[in-house]
Amino acid sequence: MQPDLAPALSDTVYDRLVAWLRAEALPEGTRLPGENALAERFAVSRPVLRQALARLRAEGRLESRKGSGSYIRALAPPELPPIQFGPLGNIPDVRAFLEFRCGLESAMAAEAARRADPVALARLAEARAALEAETRSGRPSIEADVLFHQAVAEASGNRFYQAVMRSLVEQTRFGIRLTRELAPMPDADRFATMRREHGRIAEAILRGAAEAARAAMEQHLQNGIRRLFGG
Repeated sequence: MQPDLAPALSDTVYDRLVAWLRAEALPEGTRLPGENALAERFAVSRPVLRQALARLRAEGRLESRKGSGSYIRALAPPELPPIQFGPLGNIPDVRAFLEFRCGLESAMAAEAARRADPVALARLAEARAALEAETRSGRPSIEADVLFHQAVAEASGNRFYQAVMRSLVEQTRFGIRLTRELAPMPDADRFATMRREHGRIAEAILRGAAEAARAAMEQHLQNGIRRLFGG
């Protein structure tokens, strides 16, 4: 068993957007060109562009203003180099990966609640709302799930958590896809569970309850292990 670890097109567009923003050295508060112009510049569809822009917003590099567009926020310092994790090659690998995420992301959620940065919390609330909207539509994307967990990493304010989560994005996508495909649960129940579990994590972080955030994230990921492996 091995996921396709080729970069998603949205990741490639994200990298090109970051390089372009750095090269242009646009000051904070600058309005970006509209989606049509950016999609044409980078030769991609608007849905792919939107995924890349959503990641930039989740990281705090852009902000959206209703009816006005996307605006530059201060670019973060250069990222730590990616950590090279191997592919998930078999079932024990998948379980070990999910258990690793459980320990990592539980501590990360607690730190996000303790830090309580208003801008990061607003982005987390946006990521939660986007995921909830997709589950209610009956078509929740893997990307919305990934972006929620990345928003928690960004809210932690810890660049090491952030670097590890970025380095594990393909494995995370694979784990989510596998759980959705193999865990025996009707779609309506699955989507309600996604809303409930992610909602508890977000609510605990938003109210600054570190231990509740830790417990909610741990329960969410442990439930994923149980859904996939039983027990």
